[in-house]
Amino acid sequence: MTYKIVFSDVDGTLLNSEHQLLPNTLASIRALQKRDIPFVIISARSPSGIYPIQEEYDFRSPVISYSGALILDENRKVLYSKGVSRKVAKDVIDFIEKNDFDCTWNIYSMDTWIVKDKKDPRVIREENIVHAMAVEGTVDMLDDDADIGKILCMCNPDCILDIEQKLKEAFPALSIAKSSDILLEIMPTGVTKSSAVKTLCKLWDIPLEATIAFGDNYNDIEMLETVAQPFLMGNAPEELQKRFQNVTASNDEDGIYKGLIRAGLIGIEG
Repeated sequence: MTYKIVFSDVDGTLLNSEHQLLPNTLASIRALQKRDIPFVIISARSPSGIYPIQEEYDFRSPVISYSGALILDENRKVLYSKGVSRKVAKDVIDFIEKNDFDCTWNIYSMDTWIVKDKKDPRVIREENIVHAMAVEGTVDMLDDDADIGKILCMCNPDCILDIEQKLKEAFPALSIAKSSDILLEIMPTGVTKSSAVKTLCKLWDIPLEATIAFGDNYNDIEMLETVAQPFLMGNAPEELQKRFQNVTASNDEDGIYKGLIRAGLIGIEG
């Protein structure tokens, strides 16, 4: 079957280690778009953390934010949204603070990013990476009926597994996934990159047998297991590289470009 859609994670996948888009990767996206094959950016980032990439490199594409809680088309129209309530978010934040976890919390609702402390070095680092600005405050800043797409915990890497376990035990109805050595993503139940792939394919009447995805970390596993042709990046953790047979080059070595060549979607010239 001919592949009809490509999904790509951002950090560690679409962007290299300097948070830049390599020329061959960009050429690959443009080549797909000329063939009317959607290149869908799928990330734990907010839309405001993704759109600067598109603006810097002058292209538009559909976007899946918050690891599946929000789906927008290339014209930034909302196709799907599923968030937690303000009360649930408040319960999670209260639990984090009561347990005095070695982490700082972040709340995302559409394009609003709320943090406890803007001076926290971890928040400043994230702002510099995603080219978006946080606001200091609490969940009470949001409307009563606000859809909260994600709660993000920026953790001490030595404590993250313990924090993850305790959060999962306290909130079994939520989807909680580690996306890096320091980041925990907390989302509505049932929300994963995999569920978003299925939702978008259903909306656009694209069979899963015609899907490709690129990812590099633990929160990409379900997505990679869902699509017909998964590509794990060469910079992924060794544990994942043992799990997936189809490993492409790293994000610093044109992994997406080389994967798309192997899949027969682009030529060597991109």
